[in-house]
Amino acid sequence: MRRRWLLSLFCLLWPWMAMAAKVQATLDRTDVHLGETVTLNLHIGDAVSASTPDLSALVRDFEVLRTSTNSSLSLINGRQRAELIIGVALRPRHEGDLKIPSLTVAGSQTNPLNLHVGPADISAGADAGKDVFVEATASSNRVYAGQQILYTVRLFYSGDLDGGSLPNPDAGDAELRQLGNDISYESVRHGRRYHVVERRYALTPRHAGALTIPAIEFQGEMIDRGNPSDPGGFFNPGGLFGNTTPVSADSPQVKIDVEAPLANWGETSWLPARSLSLSLQGLPGDDKISAGQPLNLRLSVDAQGLSGDALPTLSLPAIDGATVYPDQPSTSTHDDGEWLIGHSERGFAIFPQHAGSLTLPPITLTWFEVQSGQKRVATIPSHTLTVLAANGTQAAVAPGTQPDVVAPPTTTVSMPSPANAQSAPARSSTPWRWIALGSIALWLLSAAAFAWLYRRRHSPTPPPAKQHVESIDSSRAQRQAFLDAARGEDRPVQAQRLLAWARAERPGLRNLGQVASALDSGEQRAAIELLHRAQYADVRVEKRIDLAAAFDHGLAWRQEDEAEPELPLPPLYPFKLD
Repeated sequence: MRRRWLLSLFCLLWPWMAMAAKVQATLDRTDVHLGETVTLNLHIGDAVSASTPDLSALVRDFEVLRTSTNSSLSLINGRQRAELIIGVALRPRHEGDLKIPSLTVAGSQTNPLNLHVGPADISAGADAGKDVFVEATASSNRVYAGQQILYTVRLFYSGDLDGGSLPNPDAGDAELRQLGNDISYESVRHGRRYHVVERRYALTPRHAGALTIPAIEFQGEMIDRGNPSDPGGFFNPGGLFGNTTPVSADSPQVKIDVEAPLANWGETSWLPARSLSLSLQGLPGDDKISAGQPLNLRLSVDAQGLSGDALPTLSLPAIDGATVYPDQPSTSTHDDGEWLIGHSERGFAIFPQHAGSLTLPPITLTWFEVQSGQKRVATIPSHTLTVLAANGTQAAVAPGTQPDVVAPPTTTVSMPSPANAQSAPARSSTPWRWIALGSIALWLLSAAAFAWLYRRRHSPTPPPAKQHVESIDSSRAQRQAFLDAARGEDRPVQAQRLLAWARAERPGLRNLGQVASALDSGEQRAAIELLHRAQYADVRVEKRIDLAAAFDHGLAWRQEDEAEPELPLPPLYPFKLD
């Protein structure tokens, strides 16, 4: 009974669940020739089944040939996700820019799409009448070094293939990367209909000169269906199931003229792209930051027609009044089916040195637009921030100058005027005031003495020798813990344990900046500085930190009688690690 109730509830909720499904429409190609087919893919999220939508809105401009469904179920981060794809094979009825309207699928509306249909392709005159042939074309036969073009290979076959091999092109010294999966459709050449398998590549020549892509050879087996009325046997050449015949075809060579970068380009990186953009994230919304606290920014660049590896390493210009620590750069590459889209980003930790104003200079990146053949400059304009003092107050200090020392507040004492100067001694000679003041002073002294005796009697302290032994044991344990961490590569743990060791010997220290100021060893102070920088930049390329060797003989404290210098600024690493 309970199962029936749950089944009934599911049936009632199913239409509502279908209406909430996310749908999207895509085309496997957006530019086709008359006589070719194109596949309309309807993606339905969080669904494993759905009914075929009404396609009557397409019959005016397309022939609806067939439909197919493909469902997938995946597990991502512990969550189960399902997707259903309904594929609709369409053949345009005429040339022009055709529009696929919005369709109602699983209770939701799909996005409209545009399709360009050109005239029938008659370029393969030499291959007319062949059962199998291969085409290879480049989107441009004249490019610059480093410019990506689209290289397309198409296999045409009439009949049924029983397997085959279509190798990747040999691009020589050029970079070749396949874009997406193979695309299957139908096309008409010289009145004959073919099945087509299309494969796209991103081709990027590295050097100037003549680039020749050699022919690609296809080898496969064509099924010979034979004559079903022939009683010659099921598997004989004339039988019901027939046999296979070897077939092969070669694509033509493709020659590309690769030009060198512009002679007057300059010293900047050569970046031939279709589009390029710069972005900077992390600026505070109120344009205010605090001195001594890091400002974490992330600079990124995206380029269409370039891989992430081809993009330059990002950097920030020098910033007056601040220290910049760059993070490790990261790059990635994806594609939109025709063009590579490269992405590069890098983080920066900026430490303002004093209160006042801090100006980030403009950031520029020069690139070459391949469509127009013009030099372009992507720019992030300059930005001015207000740097507050460490206590959060704003100080009007000019960049590059130290903040003024604030004078202590003065106390105003009311003095008797000359006219009343003679009457003042007469009033002060009254004995009652002095008697009252003396009584209050004696009472305060008595109360203080009683409190001191009470705390001494009821709060026994451990013997000095025992306190000293416990302090030594704690210092030894913290030192050993630091030396163990110093042999590894975990910089935050090393900084935490070094501060704990120093505080075991001198409890008044609050951060590593104060520890470095209290040390007498230049080697140990330099090691702490490198440990600071290692948390915001990769110091492995400039100098390796050997913390164990620097602190192996203990902390080299300065003598107590030496005056400790005042720090005009907060320490570079102001955070408490305990």
